[in-house]
Amino acid sequence: MALPVAPLPAIRPMLTVSGSLPDEREEAEWGFEVKWDGVRCVVTAPGDGSVRLVSRTGNDVTSTYPELRELGMQLQGRPAVLDGEVVAMDEKGRPDFGLLQRRMGITNPRRAAHLAMEYPIHLMLFDVMHVGGRSLMATPYQQRRAVLAGMGLTGRNWSVPTHLEGHARQAWDATLRHGYEGVIAKRLTSLYLPGVRSPDWRKVKHLLTLDVIIGGWTEGRGSLAGLPGAILAGVDEPTGLRYVGSVGSGLSGHERRDLARYLAAVAREDSPFAGPVDAPGAHWVEPRLVAEVTLTGWTPAGHIRHPVWHRLRPDLTLPGW
Repeated sequence: MALPVAPLPAIRPMLTVSGSLPDEREEAEWGFEVKWDGVRCVVTAPGDGSVRLVSRTGNDVTSTYPELRELGMQLQGRPAVLDGEVVAMDEKGRPDFGLLQRRMGITNPRRAAHLAMEYPIHLMLFDVMHVGGRSLMATPYQQRRAVLAGMGLTGRNWSVPTHLEGHARQAWDATLRHGYEGVIAKRLTSLYLPGVRSPDWRKVKHLLTLDVIIGGWTEGRGSLAGLPGAILAGVDEPTGLRYVGSVGSGLSGHERRDLARYLAAVAREDSPFAGPVDAPGAHWVEPRLVAEVTLTGWTPAGHIRHPVWHRLRPDLTLPGW
């Protein structure tokens, strides 16, 4: 008579901290992975051919990604708990969070199956916390990675991407060249600490800079009432000023007060943007002031992603100021 199989533990994903790449003196102690722009998932496969996916927030998302059910069959007979990220790729093979958003939150099986054909996803597996009845959480990252690489987990919708050990600059340059969001640096000796935001795992993002033209602003709330909560940014194109999004993060109180004075001097009644702008309560201004912002990329709709205010560019102020 077969003994009952012990249930696999529910494991929360280990988290990163924002930081910088290790310098040359210590980079040999670190491994480097691509920072995927997707949704984190813990994968539980009890070994009976089934699989369960749980998001970082604890939601069961198994039905949302039906194309990953076959992973359970590949792990049949090998109970395992894995860590990974679900991504959607654009036509150039780069992760596109905008595409992934079209899959998120769908629980209707028929709708999820239809979207799986229209917007296929891929699961990037980068850690293993439990396998074959044995916990690996007290095993160093370098050894866990070796176990994961030896599991032969390759399918149409999942894979184990390679990682690089000891070459921070090479990893940085490669991810930048291929248009990835950044690098995750993991100390080779790091243990898996469920739910912990550990300095042994660092996320280092590539940031782009962009000069934008301020075409308006929206008022802040609470203590920011009467001051710009966000500026409405545009880029100049042959068809006119194209709206690319709002930027509020990164503005200091001093900068908001200065901006309020500058923007009041160039106020206008109508929008300077060539197309519609979804910004209720917007205050419009003449498109004269130029600001420098940082961003992590562009959305499919042509808006800047994760923009942060950097500085006003008085040296680039447009004629008419």
